Amino acid sequence: MGKGNAKETVLTAAKELFADKDVTAVDRLVAPDYRQHSALAPDGREGLRGLVANLPEGFRYEGARVIADGDLVALHGVYHGFGPDPLVAFDLFRIDGDGRLAEHWDALTPVVEHTASGRTQIDGPTAATDLDKTEANRALVVEFAEKVLKGADYSALTDYISTGQYDQHNPEAADGLDGFGAAAAAWGEQGKNLVYRHLHKVVAEGDLVLLQSEGEFGEPVAYWDLFRVADGKIVEHWDIVAPIPAELPHGNGLF
Repeated sequence: MGKGNAKETVLTAAKELFADKDVTAVDRLVAPDYRQHSALAPDGREGLRGLVANLPEGFRYEGARVIADGDLVALHGVYHGFGPDPLVAFDLFRIDGDGRLAEHWDALTPVVEHTASGRTQIDGPTAATDLDKTEANRALVVEFAEKVLKGADYSALTDYISTGQYDQHNPEAADGLDGFGAAAAAWGEQGKNLVYRHLHKVVAEGDLVLLQSEGEFGEPVAYWDLFRVADGKIVEHWDIVAPIPAELPHGNGLF
C-alpha cells in the first residue's frame, strides 16, 4: 500500500471513529485480527468498538501532523475529552494489505500551558518536506539514537543537532542545546536520568522522523521522539515520555 493510501485510510478512520463516533466504521475500516497496544482499550475490534461507543459528549481530536512510512502512519495531535485535561498524543497505526487498520500503538501526556521554550507541545511545521531526503534523514536520526540516546555519548550531540537552531517542544526544556543541557541536569537532580534501552519503531517521511523507544526516566517509560531535520542536522524536537503501566487491558504489551 502506498503512503497516500495508508495516510488516507488512517485519516478516514480517525474522522469516522473519533469525530463522527460511528461504531459501524469499525467493521468497515478495521481488520478482524486488529491488535491493540494502547493502555486505553482491550484488544481487537470489540475493544475499539467499546472505546468509540463510550466517548463522552464534546470529545474531539485536534490534529497537528501526519507521517506516513510504508504501512505505518503516525498521528500527532491533542485529544479533548478523554479526561478532565486535554492530552497530547502520538498514535501509530499499521495498515494491512487490504487497506484496514491492523495494529495500534500510542502515548499520551497532559497539555502543559506554560513551557520553558514558550512553544506548545504540538506547534511548529506540520507538513513533511524534503521527501527525497527521507532515507538520509532516517539514517541520521537512527544513528543519533544509537550513539547518543542509547550509547549516552553526549560529546557527539553537535554531530547530529544543529548549534544554530534547535526548537524545543518538551515542556521542561528551553530552545537550543543549552536548554536541553539545563533540563537534563535538572532531571538528573530529580533522579530522572534519560536512559534509552530499545529502539522499537522508526517512522520517517521527508524531514520528519518519529522514534518509539523504551527505557527509564526514573521509572520504566516509553519514549516517543519526533525530530525535524534540515540540512543534515536535527533542528526541532517534539516528544512524549509516558510511564509504562503495570497492567494493560490486553496481553500485547505496550510495544
